[in-house]
Amino acid sequence: MLGEFIDVAILGKISKKGVYTGYIVRCENKKYKRTSIVVFSRTPLSETVHCTVIATTQLNNNIKFIAAPSGQIYYQPEIKELLREVRNVRYNKLTCLYEKSCGAIVFHRFSDGIKVLLVKNHNGRYWSFPKGHMEKNENEHQTAAREIKEETGLTVRFYDNYRQISDYVPFGRIKKRVVFFLAEARTADVKIQKSEIDLYIWVTFEEAQRMCKYENDLRVLKKAENMIKYHDRRKREKRRNIIK
Repeated sequence: MLGEFIDVAILGKISKKGVYTGYIVRCENKKYKRTSIVVFSRTPLSETVHCTVIATTQLNNNIKFIAAPSGQIYYQPEIKELLREVRNVRYNKLTCLYEKSCGAIVFHRFSDGIKVLLVKNHNGRYWSFPKGHMEKNENEHQTAAREIKEETGLTVRFYDNYRQISDYVPFGRIKKRVVFFLAEARTADVKIQKSEIDLYIWVTFEEAQRMCKYENDLRVLKKAENMIKYHDRRKREKRRNIIK
């Protein structure tokens, strides 16, 4: 059912934050017709609404579906927060249609040039960049900074005007979005989080382009390299103007 389009008859609102109850009146899988469902919405709902199933979970020991009007996206932290608004509900095994992570292209200025940090996590077959899921009340920069610190022990400084989005569907219908920033590390002294990361390596941009396999990673990497070159060129021009 995850990701399926359904029509829901709305029965009523059970939370001020936009949580409704209803039942399915049309769906691809006929056996779920008339099944009760929880609906989240940022706009008022009434009567019948065209929705997407955005999460599945177990509520009070029964499998339950959570939907939202088509086009409204809810990530796991917000879904968990809204479920807390429902009285007398206990849930577990929450699976969400939309997942969001934040991370960064982390670089350091070594004596022999700029190098990029690549990591390989336990479940990953390929080299990539530090990143992780957003948590409650975090903005994107806060998530990226926390994940970088947890996974590598590095404190970083983010560059302005760099925000790249990588969307992909790794399996099934789950839609993943990763927001990447550009960040300079103050030191190259990496202390990996052994519960998450297997390996790390500092490499040049040219080496990173050969080692990264995903097209999205190659794209954000090239844009990061261009941003650093642009930033460094502007700094040089500013110094020359000051000397003049």
